Amino acid sequence: MSFAYALSFFAPLALLPAALFAALRPGRRPGSLPRWSEASALAAFLLALGGLVQTALGPMAGVGVLGAVARLGLRADLVSTAVASLVGFIGWIVMRYSRTYLDGEAREGAFHGLMLLTLAAVLVFVQAASLATMILAAGMVGLTLKRLLLFYPGRAEAQRAATKFALVWHAGDAMLIIAAALLASRFGTLEFAALAEAASAGGLGLAGTLGVAAIAAAAALKTAAFPLHGWLTEVMEAPTPVSALLHAGIINSGGVLLITAAPLVQASTGAMAALVMIGGFTALFGAAVMLTQSAIKTALAWSTISQMGFMLLQCGLGLWTLALLHIVAHSLYKAHAFLSSGNAVTEVAAIRRPGPVAVPSMAAVLKSFALALAIFAAIAAAFTAAFGPKSPQALALGAILIFGVAYLVAQGLADRAPVALTKRTAASALAAAAGYFSFQTIAQAIWGPLLPPAPMPSALEWALLVVAVASFGLVAFAQALFPLWAHHPATAGLRVHLANGLYLNALLDRAIGGFRTTRSH
Repeated sequence: MSFAYALSFFAPLALLPAALFAALRPGRRPGSLPRWSEASALAAFLLALGGLVQTALGPMAGVGVLGAVARLGLRADLVSTAVASLVGFIGWIVMRYSRTYLDGEAREGAFHGLMLLTLAAVLVFVQAASLATMILAAGMVGLTLKRLLLFYPGRAEAQRAATKFALVWHAGDAMLIIAAALLASRFGTLEFAALAEAASAGGLGLAGTLGVAAIAAAAALKTAAFPLHGWLTEVMEAPTPVSALLHAGIINSGGVLLITAAPLVQASTGAMAALVMIGGFTALFGAAVMLTQSAIKTALAWSTISQMGFMLLQCGLGLWTLALLHIVAHSLYKAHAFLSSGNAVTEVAAIRRPGPVAVPSMAAVLKSFALALAIFAAIAAAFTAAFGPKSPQALALGAILIFGVAYLVAQGLADRAPVALTKRTAASALAAAAGYFSFQTIAQAIWGPLLPPAPMPSALEWALLVVAVASFGLVAFAQALFPLWAHHPATAGLRVHLANGLYLNALLDRAIGGFRTTRSH
């Protein structure tokens, strides 16, 4: 039996009956609604998964309505259905978790309805075939997610977080609308496939270049990139399932947008360079602040900021398949991390504290970085011989990733470190390098035919590659040496400033009027 359209197109519709039921029963313990909401989320996931299987077996037709320029439609390919399956899976897990987590809350029914509507809008967004469809879906996500952030409307912190989110998110929507107007004036269409063909045939032109710049700006806004990242660190004011749902295509929607419009975005060298700079700095900034946080959920939020910055960096380097793989892996990991954060606190508190950690010397740190890079070079050479040459961007990204384990290797090479630790840290570097190239090869085989290859770097891009690798290497080197200067008075002051995010969030608070941001709901 064959279907004219991908099953994933029907996934958003599977969520609407339970959402309507929730509108009729918005209060405490709304009958069988929690079971129905979980069942509808499971049905949406299975439909999305069915669409993924269909597209893996052969091409599927898209669907569209309305006019030629602002056409609303969905597309079905291995990229869209893979992300839809990810969204459906996380959504199902989150709704299952919510059955007991929200049991007995005064507005339990309303919560289920808002979660289902948000999930349905995200499923439309990730399968959008046109910029017009994305704009409508993103607008709906913004409206419903703001209501979720105001689930406890009497809390001033919740009002502040919701207002900041709305300002940043809808600023991203405004940039998408500007991009749509510019691209429509240049190419006469908003469908992504047609835009890619037209840009390839006739170039971007001034209007197209400005339109792509607006898309890049929208992506940065929707991924909580520096300096408008503050709202993401305050979503803890909403119930934990909301934090987990953010990783089902919401906080990474900017990456989905860029990957969907990859041929168009890659045609603009300026936009690609901007993504590298914004993404790289956000990744470093978020990681540095994360290390100073004591609250587990706040640390996870800062980790997400860093990871989304790294994803923007990948997009700016033209490593589209790796960016998509990053979205999948990070979404699964971070949704699990938020949902299990309560148990993690209990388990960590029960662990017996270890003794003093061996402090690496300067020589040990230098040896660790040399060893990690040597392992990386050997693995890169092996994969190049087996699967063909790697792009300069992929090699640079691999070097950045290997810096992430080099400081662990430094612990293993410390003078007082046990032999077992030395072996384990060296094995970690080996596994990281082999894993990076393995997953890159797999992702390229799956999604590579649908996404443009990384371009040959220009002089500007070579400079950005060098700056990016040097910056991440310097930060990793400083982290490895941290035990040597951890007790210096200047370090304590720097830690305080980093723990407060260099006060950028406070500046945004002042700009929007502090806690007096929204009326009580």
